[in-house]
Amino acid sequence: MTGAYDAVVVGAGPNGLVAANHLVDAGWSVLVLEAQPDVGGAVRSDRSVHPDFVHDTFSAFYPLAAASPNIKAFHLERYGLTWVHAPAVLANPIDEGAHWAVLHRDREVTAALFDELAPGDGEAWLELCAQWDTIGGDIVDALLAPFPPVRAGARALARLRKVGGLEYVKELLSPVTDVGKVRFRGEAPRILLAGNAGHADIPLDSAGSAVMGILLAMLGQTEGFPVPQGGSGMLTQALATRLRSLGGDIRCSAEVVGIDVDRGRVTAVRTRDDRYAVGRAVLADVLATNLYGKLLDPGDVPPKVARGMRSFRLDPGTIKVDWALDGPVPWATPTPYGAGTVHIADSVVQMSEALAQVTAGAIPSDPFLLTGQMTTTDPTRSPAGTESLWAYTHVPHGAAYDGGGEGIRGTWDDDDCQRFADRMQARMVKYAPDFESRILARRVLGPRQMESLDANLQGGALNGGTANLHQQLVFRPVPGLGRAETGVRGLYLASASAHPGGGVHGAPGMNAARAALAHERAAAAFRLLT
Repeated sequence: MTGAYDAVVVGAGPNGLVAANHLVDAGWSVLVLEAQPDVGGAVRSDRSVHPDFVHDTFSAFYPLAAASPNIKAFHLERYGLTWVHAPAVLANPIDEGAHWAVLHRDREVTAALFDELAPGDGEAWLELCAQWDTIGGDIVDALLAPFPPVRAGARALARLRKVGGLEYVKELLSPVTDVGKVRFRGEAPRILLAGNAGHADIPLDSAGSAVMGILLAMLGQTEGFPVPQGGSGMLTQALATRLRSLGGDIRCSAEVVGIDVDRGRVTAVRTRDDRYAVGRAVLADVLATNLYGKLLDPGDVPPKVARGMRSFRLDPGTIKVDWALDGPVPWATPTPYGAGTVHIADSVVQMSEALAQVTAGAIPSDPFLLTGQMTTTDPTRSPAGTESLWAYTHVPHGAAYDGGGEGIRGTWDDDDCQRFADRMQARMVKYAPDFESRILARRVLGPRQMESLDANLQGGALNGGTANLHQQLVFRPVPGLGRAETGVRGLYLASASAHPGGGVHGAPGMNAARAALAHERAAAAFRLLT
């Protein structure tokens, strides 16, 4: 036995670090164990593509982190975090690249740009923004709170009549493609809403996709899509610095191989070399399949949870390409404002088709790309006049066929990944014909590489499980839970597999920490009474 702590947190991703910070603030002794050589999980950066360029290894833009009360409460600017913004939030080429749909941080500028393409769409956009001003903060709080969100939900209900009552609820639960058609005349606002919805794996023509589309678009207007100056890893480094300054302990290159349970209660955490006794709780920033299928003995998994996990589904896999460019992206038509995030889709219809191919198990022929112009956003990322760029897209875990007809098998070995990266690169060339002449270096991360760098990204799945409605709220990760409790006393699920799911907002970690504290208070009160 190496030592004893009030709590051991398994995983030093953002959720694990948020949980650990909250517990340290409550006076607990906390140890964080991380398998990788450094903290960060899916929020870290590196110089592996080119020594002069900083690339975000996984995630890059953080509107939810900027809006999250869980992260704002830590005042991370005191620990090295500085948020920076691109001139524009988001853009998508439309009309074969002749025009751009642009989401500017200033909603009045966004509206004016929409009006230039389809008169009346600017006013419709400002109406959507005004509704969000009334109720959006409560929606964010409700989404990030433990389920059910009693306080934030009550506040949202009190304001619901001001934004249209049940009609507004119906809109949020509608397909994003329908919302775009009802609200707007032109393609620009429609494709920006749809592209934001495409960050999740809910089909664009399915119920509930509008929630994500409206949420991210409106956060773009209120918070922007900020990035940490110097690289995404500065966010998790700030969380780690804060934790250590308050007495928390972090040990990297310390892979957890088991969690011990005695008579239904967690007792210890084991790495390959050590065993750590646990006085109060274990918080697992771990994919649900890994927690229940690897770290716990099968006999310690509650039968209801074991049954529920049989139907647990991951979100799709991911291919990510990083480029070091010797100049800005040479877009055929210059954007009116430099956008940090650029979506590459020919139209809403084409975007829907590409995402539907993934849902159907096909390798997309013309993938929908989410790209980041990082030097445009943060000039410290690469030498002046260059661009640190990435693009990612979703792919099926097991491919039925190649929609592009080029024989990519979907095994996602190096050959598959490089060939599919070429397909992604061709999408860039369509809108930036001289793109390939700017490339200094390229890196391709496929599902296998992602999982090797972060075990939570199993098969390249980014969100800890599908965001479809059948695995959200009370159904996440299995029916009947919907909270951080696992059915094992003292063990809490603190990863994106728990409600409310993926995104860098710290909610699963904070919810797990609050649950651990609440159960400890209840136990202490019971001991006093008895």
